[in-house]
Amino acid sequence: MATRSLWRAKAKLALAATAVGGGAATIANSDDPATALKLCTTVPIRLLRDSFTAATIAFDYQYSLWGLPEGSIERSRVKHEVHIRGAHRLQELCFRNGGIYIKLGQHVSQLEYLVPQEYVQTMRESMLNRCPVSSYDQVCEVVKKELGGTPDEIFNEFDPVPIASASLAQVHVAHTHDGQKVAVKVQHTHMTDTAAADSATVELLVNTLHWFFPAFDYRWLVDEIRESIPKELDFMVEARNSVKCMDNFRKLSPHIADYVYAPKVHWNLSTSKLLTMEFMDGAQVNDVKTIRRLGLQPSDVAKLVSQTFAEMMFKHGFVHCDPHAANLLVRPLPSGSRNILGKRKPQLVLLDHGLYKDLDLSTRTNYAALWKALIFADANAIKENSVKLGAGEDLHALFAGILTMRPWNRVIDPAVDHLVLQGNDDDRSELQMYASQYFPQITELLRRLPRVILLMLKTNDCLRAVNNSLLPGSSLETFLIIGRVSSEAVMEAKLLQKKSLLRWINVWLEEILLEARFFGMQIALWLLHLRKALSFVKSINT
Repeated sequence: MATRSLWRAKAKLALAATAVGGGAATIANSDDPATALKLCTTVPIRLLRDSFTAATIAFDYQYSLWGLPEGSIERSRVKHEVHIRGAHRLQELCFRNGGIYIKLGQHVSQLEYLVPQEYVQTMRESMLNRCPVSSYDQVCEVVKKELGGTPDEIFNEFDPVPIASASLAQVHVAHTHDGQKVAVKVQHTHMTDTAAADSATVELLVNTLHWFFPAFDYRWLVDEIRESIPKELDFMVEARNSVKCMDNFRKLSPHIADYVYAPKVHWNLSTSKLLTMEFMDGAQVNDVKTIRRLGLQPSDVAKLVSQTFAEMMFKHGFVHCDPHAANLLVRPLPSGSRNILGKRKPQLVLLDHGLYKDLDLSTRTNYAALWKALIFADANAIKENSVKLGAGEDLHALFAGILTMRPWNRVIDPAVDHLVLQGNDDDRSELQMYASQYFPQITELLRRLPRVILLMLKTNDCLRAVNNSLLPGSSLETFLIIGRVSSEAVMEAKLLQKKSLLRWINVWLEEILLEARFFGMQIALWLLHLRKALSFVKSINT
């Protein structure tokens, strides 16, 4: 039966490949024969590769698990092995196809609540640091086409070896003729030719897999790619986003504006496919060893990351939606300021501003109110705001679980540290069991939620991974920061609704009560730290 299903899948995928081949032939009538030829040869190969990988992974699961009883130790062992094989096959597919597929692999690496840990771990270890690299000849081709000369003509110095390569572009170090050190982001040449075709093949593959396996519904991800990739491929959009981001911090969050930075753009050396920026020295945000060597505390960095993105989400409504480790650098605050313990203060440098989302006032306020409710374990407010954001009354508990990576009984636990993850094997096992048990409901929830909220989930996943690399599990301090910023945003929204004296008094009283609650939570936090310190001292003496 499994073999017949596999052959049916192969037959239908083959028909789909033929259809795409016909579409490529139509493109050949365009005014750009070279591009048409690339499409005609590339699309069928990629689709065939996609189809073969998907069929192989599906067959491996059906064949390897055939006849093994659910819940048995042997089935768990074999499933683990199949997960690893499937993850490596998917990884190889992403690397061979490149571009959009790398983006998909990076997204999979964050979906701890939806895909097996073997896939998450495999993708997380490779997708950020092993992206394909364009040849120097290809780089020269882009520079000449965009700026009218070779790299050596346009720049005083240009290092032909890239310092970083991502899914859509790679970065070279250069010096301008007036001596400034810059980072030159050059789009991979194949992206221009294959981005639309890759989007079409990914859409076909996802739709086909949903056809055979209805529980596998990632069509929302295809919709998001279709909208976001054209923007990410236009580096002038990225440049404008970086400027707007910094303007928002200066105008709306001046108290931390000095602690957040985006590289300055050299507009005269930038186009839609080539972006020249100020070169930034700093440690990657997950490089704890280098962060400590710079005289910075990982806990201070984690708090700054949490505050930066909480301000974006709850106050600015303009959010950097790709905050994985490779896009965040840390350096000592240029002013040289130090904290009360004499440690240097960190500055967060935001890179890759290609993917941003605007949150309208209603969405932003409801999202802030939801996080406020999560921090204070307010079950009624969690349900009310989850419903407002599209989760529905039946899936609000699941939505809260995905946001916090905690089961519902922990989400509504009144303990001050109810949302803290320890980052140990027990936590990971609980999360994977949660994902496996509620997979159909999670898929339905992702189908229901507006795409902007799905992007907030992706951002949340990235930030959780960053914080987990800085501190084991998660930190109560970071949750208190999120609670405070979200509460402030809710207060500001209430004041905007109706500027009356009575409303102002009500909000003022509510703010006093909130401050009292936060003070109580801070006291509880200090007591927790004290208890841990005493336990540690006691264990040493013992």
